[in-house]
Amino acid sequence: MEIPKCGLGTWKIPANQVTSLVYRSIKELGVRHIDTACDYGNEVEVGLGINQAIDEGIVKREQLWVTSKLWNTYHSPEHVKLACQKSLKDLNLDYLDLYLIHFPISLKFVPFEERYPPEWIHDPKAANPRIERANVPTTHTWKAMEGLVGDKLTRFIGVSNFNVQLLTEICDSASIMPYTNQIELHPYLTQQALVDFCHSRNVRTTALSPLGSVSYIELNMDNGLGQGLLNDPVITKIATDHGKTSAQILLRWNVQRGVGVIPKSSKFERIQENFDLEFVLSDAEMSAISALNKNMRFNDPGEFCKSMGGAIPIYA
Repeated sequence: MEIPKCGLGTWKIPANQVTSLVYRSIKELGVRHIDTACDYGNEVEVGLGINQAIDEGIVKREQLWVTSKLWNTYHSPEHVKLACQKSLKDLNLDYLDLYLIHFPISLKFVPFEERYPPEWIHDPKAANPRIERANVPTTHTWKAMEGLVGDKLTRFIGVSNFNVQLLTEICDSASIMPYTNQIELHPYLTQQALVDFCHSRNVRTTALSPLGSVSYIELNMDNGLGQGLLNDPVITKIATDHGKTSAQILLRWNVQRGVGVIPKSSKFERIQENFDLEFVLSDAEMSAISALNKNMRFNDPGEFCKSMGGAIPIYA
């Protein structure tokens, strides 16, 4: 089974809503890709929705694609398998389809029993709570990730938020190549050179935050744009011409250029719209959308980590 082009992202969906949304998406919309992560803090509830659909015979486990991610505090080789097993236990699954290194950032280990998910700050109760880095080469983490495939804990492994240099380092030393690179991709941040490089190395690309700034408004990380891309006149004009929503145009643009998408919404009606992408944009429309590029990044630890005691400019 190949990774579906459109999946349900679960970042920031409240735990008391995500079980029902996952279940209904599988049952009513035929969604087959669920994207989650340790750091989202809702894997138990995501797993309840998945397993309800399986238990009721709506879908078989092998018909689903479940992605999870290794958090920054578990990059040391001795912690990688434990972290994967923790996600599997929370999801109540025997295996993942894809396990990603969430960020190319290694932080000091926090035991599960002390705090889970551990998030960014090492000790929130400290006099000076801050991020604390760990000296773990990414290639060492990747070697442990490869062991997960041999242990049949995941079918594929990949990366997220990796640039060309980091991805090259992994690819040049890997026994198992990354299946995908999950990166921020939308018309204000097209990253076409990175997408092309990934594809040249047979690494798929998946777009996180494919709708632009929407997911970042409540976090004050949207650069003051508000709804941003959803209200961009180029996007709204194309949406009107096709009788579609702006969100559908943004998602179709990525899919049509060979990029998978994992849009997130806490509203079932929006999820339903996000998976209705069976239409085609013209070459002129694709070019007009791509021309909106501003190299505008919303998910940048070089910025949001400043408030936690130290910027980590992985894209600099």
